[in-house]
Amino acid sequence: MNFVIAAGGTGGHLFPGLAVGEVLLARGHRVMLIISEKEIDALATQGRGEFRIERVPGVGVQSKSPVALIKFALKFRAGLNQVKALYRDFAPHAVLGMGGFTSTAPILAGRARKIPTFVHESNAIPGKANKLNARLVTRVLIGFAECAQFFPAGKCEVTGTPVRTSLTTRIDKTQALAVFGLTPGRSTLLVMGGSQGAHGINQALIHALPELAGKSLQIIHLTGKQDETLMRESYAKAGVPAFVAAFCHQMQEAYSAADFTIARSGAASLTELSQFGLPGILIPYPFAAEDHQTFNAKIFERAGAAKLLPERETTGENLATKLLWFLDDPARLATASACAASLAPKQAAERVADVLLTACAD
Repeated sequence: MNFVIAAGGTGGHLFPGLAVGEVLLARGHRVMLIISEKEIDALATQGRGEFRIERVPGVGVQSKSPVALIKFALKFRAGLNQVKALYRDFAPHAVLGMGGFTSTAPILAGRARKIPTFVHESNAIPGKANKLNARLVTRVLIGFAECAQFFPAGKCEVTGTPVRTSLTTRIDKTQALAVFGLTPGRSTLLVMGGSQGAHGINQALIHALPELAGKSLQIIHLTGKQDETLMRESYAKAGVPAFVAAFCHQMQEAYSAADFTIARSGAASLTELSQFGLPGILIPYPFAAEDHQTFNAKIFERAGAAKLLPERETTGENLATKLLWFLDDPARLATASACAASLAPKQAAERVADVLLTACAD
């Protein structure tokens, strides 16, 4: 059968969508990925020739002025017509939207063809786009059970957030460290600001380095483009061993090498961290829709898997204090790691694929 997965705009939408696509391909089906024109989408789908990949401009409402609404309507209609043309060629049996406005046109085009449509919400609180998408689809699939209260009663199914096949197993730690030019015997911190990097986190870490220098610590830092050179120079000046890159395709190696993390708290990132039992400091993106990253982080903090640190409180001193809380007590770190691992969803990608296939068989 043919399946459409609309999964563009952010890594949090795209990576879980790729995970479901991998399962469907492994079961002998064909998958079209509809992504946005953002750079992160191009980076994340590089070399993924097993999928048919189509780019459709993402459309969001920038303001409520009449001119902005007219522009939105025209762009949305153009995108919807583009998707309908793709469907005439591909003839999908079902459509899965992974969230955001990138999913709306593919879902509407699927409804027009009278085929099953689905939306997946990874976060604890849905954004405006998915509240709209939920009204349009056959079924809503959710990552956190806490999210069901925001959708129509009886329409939700908890599947967990899908994880790419390459991120379901840990590889040998020494081998993983070697990929980044790092060595065994030191605690390894993984710093991630999400698919776009995070300038505020990077700046706070620079100010925390004097407290961390001299500790048995090494760092893998995914900075985003803006701060790559700055962070590389800062680690060299502080004498802290570090691998620095704007973006990393080798996430299985990065997660396998790490002992703990500083990260945003998008649902896809949290799911991957839990898969590898990585605790740490969660700094929610302060401008996330409905502040959903804070609610995600609170779930992990309540479980003992993380320390929540709001960005407005993320000074070098506060960051260093929380890092040393993990670094200076191996038993505490081990307990937090076990708590993180306990939150890992079981076979979420397979469960989402099962829902799609069952609907097509009905």
